[in-house]
Amino acid sequence: MPKTQASRFILAWLATGVSDFLWAVVLSVGIYKNTFTQLWQGVASVPLGKSALDGGTRTMMIGILLHFGVALAWTTVFFFLTRFGWMQRALNSRWGALKVAAVYGPFIWAFMSLIVIPIFTHRLPRNWWRWTVQAVGHIPFVALPMIAVYQRSAESEAPAAA
Repeated sequence: MPKTQASRFILAWLATGVSDFLWAVVLSVGIYKNTFTQLWQGVASVPLGKSALDGGTRTMMIGILLHFGVALAWTTVFFFLTRFGWMQRALNSRWGALKVAAVYGPFIWAFMSLIVIPIFTHRLPRNWWRWTVQAVGHIPFVALPMIAVYQRSAESEAPAAA
């Protein structure tokens, strides 16, 4: 991966991870009235089990690391998809970033909630209202930052017209 491509990838990953991190905190702490620690211990409890909920700062930090690891995985998938002509055409179309984000964001949430998390927890989501809020929130707070950084960086990398 050329240096500019690597920089674009890292910026897209961090934009996604930070934006989703802030969204999760506002939603969980501000609206659902959980604590910051409970939020990230809950994330850690998916692979580690319910004991992570009593793990203190250690499991909270594991949850945050897992969050950024997941953001890295989905950024990697997105960058892989940008190698296909159909994705480039979608991104370059009118409102392309928003159209792609409107599909990719909810897809990420659905895949995580209906496949990945149930593999670990052996149960499907129960609160469909919260599930829907998260699916919609993945458009502006997960997919759109990733796509915006990708597109802005791609524009700056393009050679100037002679």
